[in-house]
Amino acid sequence: MSPKKRTDPIRDGARQAAALLKPAAERAKPLARNTAAATRRQLRRTRAWAAPQVERSGKVLQDKVAPKVSAALSSAAKKLDPSKPRHRRWRKPAGMATLTAAGGAAAAFLRSKMKNGRPAPHTGPADSVPATQPNGQQKTAVKTEAE
Repeated sequence: MSPKKRTDPIRDGARQAAALLKPAAERAKPLARNTAAATRRQLRRTRAWAAPQVERSGKVLQDKVAPKVSAALSSAAKKLDPSKPRHRRWRKPAGMATLTAAGGAAAAFLRSKMKNGRPAPHTGPADSVPATQPNGQQKTAVKTEAE
């Protein structure tokens, strides 16, 4: 059997079913129109009932929930705001410690340059330039009896 021949009985069956259903469809059209009108009326009633419910819910949200949400958002914004620099409380003690350490190092250096509380003699070469007096005169060597 060819494909065309197989579809002929199917088409005939569909035509017969359509012919049987046409009177039923004609009887259902007025019912469908009435049902559509009834549905529109019911939809209108439902919307009329729901509108005040939604309005009331909106007011409750605005009065009770919105302040809490607003407070939460404000708190989050304060946490995120980088405008205020944090206090650097460690700078002053760190500076004081540095100054104290520098003073101690300077004192230790000076102490090492002094012997028994007196400045150590200059340990330069023996044939160095003789020292001059503040008035520009040369210092003369004074010999003692111990020499």
